[in-house]
Amino acid sequence: MKHLTRSPIDPAALLAEVSDSARGGTALFLGTVRRSEQDGPVRAIEYTAYEEMAEAECQKILAEAEDRWPEARCTIIHRLGEVPAGEASIAVAAAAPHRAEAFTACRYVIEEAKKRLPIWKRELMDDGTRRWRENQEGTTERWASRSS
Repeated sequence: MKHLTRSPIDPAALLAEVSDSARGGTALFLGTVRRSEQDGPVRAIEYTAYEEMAEAECQKILAEAEDRWPEARCTIIHRLGEVPAGEASIAVAAAAPHRAEAFTACRYVIEEAKKRLPIWKRELMDDGTRRWRENQEGTTERWASRSS
């Protein structure tokens, strides 16, 4: 499965990918583009990536999760291009024999993805302005000046 898409995310497809009768606990995380008082009048976020590296890093993260939780199965997908407010930009699904493993594996995959994927986001505001949004580790700042 490819882990990057320019299409809307289908949670049912992710759940189908990880589910089977031996895995009784399933966790699904959806990260959506938000509008809030803190973020301002964001109408969408434009995601760009170093696609080959992002795909490879997704595979590494999933392999690490499989090593840590051998009975779990995980998957991840991240959107690229313009994603409107209210739509999912990233999704992680994890299924394991028990809920604790599913939750833990799911959280591991999303946290590692946020730290390690070479994906950058630029907020598109209601008034037509655009601004780069720094992720929690500050990696966007390094690249923003290169691709304005």
